[in-house]
Amino acid sequence: MIQVEGLSKRYGRTLAVDNITFGAGRGEILGFLGPNGAGKTTTMRVLTCFLPPTSGTARVAGYDVLAQPLEVKRRTGYLPELPPLYPEMRVAEYLAFVGRIKGVAKQKLASRISDVIETCALKEVRTTLLGRLSRGYRQRVGLAQAIIHEPQILVLDEPTAGLDPKQIIETRGLIKSLGGDHTIILSSHILSEVQATCQRVIIINAGRLVAVDTPENLTARLQGHATVYLQAEGPAEQVRDKLERVAGVVAVKPHGPPDGRPAFEIEVAKGRDVRAELARAVVHSGWPLLELRTMGLSLEEIFLQLTREEQEASAPENAPKGKQKEAVQ
Repeated sequence: MIQVEGLSKRYGRTLAVDNITFGAGRGEILGFLGPNGAGKTTTMRVLTCFLPPTSGTARVAGYDVLAQPLEVKRRTGYLPELPPLYPEMRVAEYLAFVGRIKGVAKQKLASRISDVIETCALKEVRTTLLGRLSRGYRQRVGLAQAIIHEPQILVLDEPTAGLDPKQIIETRGLIKSLGGDHTIILSSHILSEVQATCQRVIIINAGRLVAVDTPENLTARLQGHATVYLQAEGPAEQVRDKLERVAGVVAVKPHGPPDGRPAFEIEVAKGRDVRAELARAVVHSGWPLLELRTMGLSLEEIFLQLTREEQEASAPENAPKGKQKEAVQ
């Protein structure tokens, strides 16, 4: 549904987006993760035809953003960081206005307004002036205007920025419910936001693509081995000795007894799944098995590690000798 190849965008001498390539499939929720100023919003503005690319190509729902911008806009719903609302209009009135602009058929407009009000939980404020809405309700109205014309693709720029914890949870649930019916690109600099909502993650830093993958695959790639957490009720040293004897176990480290019972972090050889053997080792020894689960790096750890590697790779000492002096200046 979305295919970006070699996309770059310059503002004068500033390179905001640097030769990035990625894609998103039908019904996928793709997280666009990076610090403020990384190039996320610029990329989204190119995909929604608000800005032309400097070089490279982008196709949305099969249409080129430069050659066929109107076709792209017909198939795209866009929620910028600040929703485009008119404070003097009421919610239903505003949605009718947006629906007409976006080409919703006159005979279908009333039902579409009812549908998006239901989907975005706006019944209580249907007749309220937009200027009197809370930030959470404004975000919901922003989502409603983005989907009123039934687009195939949704582009959401920082959709939970400025919301309180309850509003964040509600907005996350709404976005996840829209996945499947829509291909969604969601940008954020909040790591937990992307991890809770998205199926795949794009990590961007200083305009450059650092990684594109699932959080699970990124974890496996960076760790090089699987990690299992196990908690059992038994003598700590004896449990550890028994676990170390299981084939495929690389190392067993105490994880700290949160409730007085021994717990361990177990490193397993890459490509091996020894959870059944670990469980048998504990149970056959007569110790109750309290918890057994796989562990992974948090998205925060993945992000920090990848961006650190990117910064080190582009540091002045790694530049060609002829350019080192220029890079330092």
